[in-house]
Amino acid sequence: MPKVGVLALQGDVREHASMLEKAGADVSLVKRAEHLDDLHGLIIPGGESTTIAHLLTTSGVREALEKKIKDGFSVLGTCAGLIMLSSAIEGGRSDQWSYNALDVVVKRNGYGRQIASFETDIDVKGIGLVPGVFIRAPRVVSVGSEVEILATYDHGDGVHPVFMRQGNAWGCSFHPELTSDSRMHELFVKSL
Repeated sequence: MPKVGVLALQGDVREHASMLEKAGADVSLVKRAEHLDDLHGLIIPGGESTTIAHLLTTSGVREALEKKIKDGFSVLGTCAGLIMLSSAIEGGRSDQWSYNALDVVVKRNGYGRQIASFETDIDVKGIGLVPGVFIRAPRVVSVGSEVEILATYDHGDGVHPVFMRQGNAWGCSFHPELTSDSRMHELFVKSL
């Protein structure tokens, strides 16, 4: 049984932990650098990306996780977690940083503010239709050649990637943890 962590500093921690348990993982909450030991993978949840970045730094997790990701450690970032894994952020603060694990440029709140949140079915490669919950979601505005696009969505202004993978790093614009469908978490767990 793979041991999968959920970054437990801010965001949808409980919801991801529940989905990982449904997916057959042994779940561990990560609040300090030593909590990363013995994990097979980690989910960086949705929340507020600048807050998560600040808490990663103040908790001492930032550098330890950066080293693990560079060494091939598997990570899945959803919503704000995708922002944390991206190579560049549009609309971010001047001091905002990311892990540069996915060669994607994301735009914060790319589908609109909180009032513009929506749900729609997303066709995910290898899974089929899953419910997609978009809450102040980042929009992927460019993708590098090494990134495998696993799902896209047309919000009326063109087709944009919403679920992607590059090696050990996975990113998702929406919130699969806010549904009753655990197949996206199962896909991540099975890859470990």
